[in-house]
Amino acid sequence: MMSLLDVQLGELTERYPGVAATRLPSGTTLITVPGVRLPAGWTKAQTTIRFLVPPGYPYAALDCFWADEDLRLAGGAVPANASATNPIPEVGTPGLWFSWHLAQPWNPNRDSLSSWMNTVNDRLRQLK
Repeated sequence: MMSLLDVQLGELTERYPGVAATRLPSGTTLITVPGVRLPAGWTKAQTTIRFLVPPGYPYAALDCFWADEDLRLAGGAVPANASATNPIPEVGTPGLWFSWHLAQPWNPNRDSLSSWMNTVNDRLRQLK
């Protein structure tokens, strides 16, 4: 039987071919989503997004994400609520870290990996 995480990974892969999941020693899963298209206003046309799925998922909420380390706003600035000096925990991979959170509480009956990517895409459309 497939786990909920496996089912949701399949759904996410339908939207973003090449999605990868890496289980980390803590039980956290690192999700890598390549080829995420960016709107005008960024220094690149696309980026790779990474985020962590905690061991308590789906009851534990997703929070924050990383983009390519060299991604910047078109003028060269680091976006608000982002940092280029916060590597991915347990992995050490550098990236542009977005301290970005849901506007409403996480609901495991409604929210999923795909809805989290909707949140990520919403943030990337906010050019600030």
